[in-house]
Amino acid sequence: MTIDPLVLLQAYAIGVFPMSDDREAEEVYWIEPKRRAIMPLDGFHISHSLAKTIRRERFRVTANRDFAGIVRLCAEAAPDRPSTWINHPIERAYRHLHEIGFAHSVEVWEGEELVGGLYGVALGRAFFGESMVSRRADASKVALAWLTARMRFGGFTLLDCQFMTDHLRSLGAIEISQRDYLQSLAGALDGVALGAGRGVLATGSGVWAELAFSPLAGDALARAPSDTSPLSPSFTVSGPVSGHDIVQLLTQTS
Repeated sequence: MTIDPLVLLQAYAIGVFPMSDDREAEEVYWIEPKRRAIMPLDGFHISHSLAKTIRRERFRVTANRDFAGIVRLCAEAAPDRPSTWINHPIERAYRHLHEIGFAHSVEVWEGEELVGGLYGVALGRAFFGESMVSRRADASKVALAWLTARMRFGGFTLLDCQFMTDHLRSLGAIEISQRDYLQSLAGALDGVALGAGRGVLATGSGVWAELAFSPLAGDALARAPSDTSPLSPSFTVSGPVSGHDIVQLLTQTS
């Protein structure tokens, strides 16, 4: 089956997302959790050991350099996860969203090897995390730390983690009701014209995603941060792009 990109974006706009039962399953079904995990952008819990790993830049972190590789890595079976919900139609759908500028990835590298990261969908000031993966200790934590810092810099207001896990809770994620989630979602999507038809597919994620991801993708940014950015003037217009800066931002209070 094929998931229409406009239908997929419209589903996110009402709090719904697709899943499958197995990597090789053909069917896709739509999920609307009654309780939603989110990462408060000023509430990321960064431990002393994780801060040290990030500051010392044990891993190299990029964005949108290998979206297909991250999705493929997330979909792979692992000893603690014999199968995943990312079937082939879902993989194709998100690769298409990436090609038209709505899906983004954060990659974590050890040398030239891709060892972790995450991907999701950006729409307005919301980022909907889909999946993250780690093939080295702390790789997924590093990816989420960088994502959270870049979301803060870009002026995002909602980082959706979908379902709560012990891993996410240890990093500061909280669980909220469906009603509270939809209220936050409405604010984050204010001004996003998904009802305007297929023309919206040509617009991409918008300025907030550009601010968040372009510097890590190697693209130069000529504009200053948005007025909502919590960064001090000591940061460049590209925002936090080193491990030291990421830790500094995550330990700031709003």
